[in-house]
Amino acid sequence: MTDLGMLRRFLEPAPKVVAGEVCEMCGEKLGDAHPHVVNTDSRQLLCTCRGCWLLFTPEGAAQGRFRAVDDRHRYDPSFRLSAAQWDMLQIPVAMTFVFFNSTLERYVAFYPSPGGATESLLELDVWDDVMAANPAFADLLPDVEALLIERGDDTFAGYLVPIDACYELVGTVRLHWKGFDGGQEAWEDIARFFADLRDRSDRVQHDDA
Repeated sequence: MTDLGMLRRFLEPAPKVVAGEVCEMCGEKLGDAHPHVVNTDSRQLLCTCRGCWLLFTPEGAAQGRFRAVDDRHRYDPSFRLSAAQWDMLQIPVAMTFVFFNSTLERYVAFYPSPGGATESLLELDVWDDVMAANPAFADLLPDVEALLIERGDDTFAGYLVPIDACYELVGTVRLHWKGFDGGQEAWEDIARFFADLRDRSDRVQHDDA
């Protein structure tokens, strides 16, 4: 399809959209597995066909208003974060995700909760120290990639993931969480989620390992 042809698709009246069934930009039918685009103004995650997704892969496309979500995965089982730094992040559960919001021009932190993605106030000085200690995540892309942190008993693991993976985790928690501690079903689903991430991720190698 020519560039003119792709642009014409956006000038024609859009069909009624059902999120998750058709492309939310052009109306083309979607399969279960499909890419996403972030509206950086509204923070809305749009289900798209590959053609529409490709329109927003170049840097600066649509003046940065829409950005294609990539599919990179990276895993560091020895993520460098202290318990004191974690406490300063004020996360009441064992996981959080942080990404750079280009509209706000700063990092923001969220954690999954039964009510959805809940924002936590991020101490930026602390976060700068965390990023400096973990250079393997320095190339995190604004808006479309997140640093997902999982807390263990005495250690932390870090994952570079597409932002849609974080909202998949949020959906899992929201759907299955029961009571104060979440319940067995919720934690089993969360464990499967992180196991899948590890399987698909490139592992970070430390020089001092």
